[in-house]
Amino acid sequence: MIITVTPNPSVDRTVFVDALPRGTVIRSRRSSSEPSGKGVNVALALRAHDREVLAVLPVGGPAGAQLAEMLRCADVPHRTVPIADDVRSNISLVEPDGTVTKINEAGPTLDPAEAEALMLAALKETHDVAWLACGGSLPGGVPETFYARLTDEARRQGVKVAVDTSGPALRAALRGRPDLVKPNAHELAEVAERHLRCLGDVVDAAGHLRTRGAGCVLASLGADGAVLVDDSGVFHAEAPVTRVVSAVGAGDALLAGFLAAGGSGHRALRQALSWAAAAVQHEGTLLTGADPAVPVLIHDHIDRDRPLAEPVGYGPVPPG
Repeated sequence: MIITVTPNPSVDRTVFVDALPRGTVIRSRRSSSEPSGKGVNVALALRAHDREVLAVLPVGGPAGAQLAEMLRCADVPHRTVPIADDVRSNISLVEPDGTVTKINEAGPTLDPAEAEALMLAALKETHDVAWLACGGSLPGGVPETFYARLTDEARRQGVKVAVDTSGPALRAALRGRPDLVKPNAHELAEVAERHLRCLGDVVDAAGHLRTRGAGCVLASLGADGAVLVDDSGVFHAEAPVTRVVSAVGAGDALLAGFLAAGGSGHRALRQALSWAAAAVQHEGTLLTGADPAVPVLIHDHIDRDRPLAEPVGYGPVPPG
């Protein structure tokens, strides 16, 4: 089984628009609301592929009640930790070419007792667990060391830990020596403090994270696929998709597929790209199964000079 921990979950409203001009009245083509947050999205992807998962998350206020009900309706097993503040609601604006503009609220503030209860709720469930996947931004009141401490405690219990976060929380998490981190290109550039212009830059930045404590780095690169750097080597994988509907949750589906296939090696990387390809062809995060017809290409010999489709500079990444 895989446990996911989401300290700052949300109810996400996804609105599909024909264009996004500023300062005008925009009418949506359609919209939907879903449970979200990185760990929640990983849990949704795992359930969509009939994998055993338990989502652990704080819940408070009307939005929190809605979130818990959404998870129940999606048949996602979950443990909720009551908090006084309301969980956040986010908005994703999706254009016809798949471009997503996200507006994320900061979220609630947890008091020390609530933050501790969230950690203990996750650690209480670690029997017969292969991976603990924790991710997303940390809400107010939760120390930057939360993921590092959770990683340390889980590893003491023999559970592997994957962390998907950004900025100070990612830097602090590396000190806990997680088995896996899954940054996207912007998060990787920020924490490594370097520009990413080609695949070689990605590989070097991933290696830098490993020297700081990450056991393995799985970097999601959007149209450029993903790069995996671990003890066995460096691998680049792609899954060409002819039609992108929405990139919402694609990186979370990538992580879910990788962990569900064991969290290492070619097989896991292939499944990760297959699940991510399914996600970008789907509206929102309530996925159906991966399309076996989508080809996944894995390159053992990486072309370090290959330029990225979207080069990335480094600077502060907005909290997720």
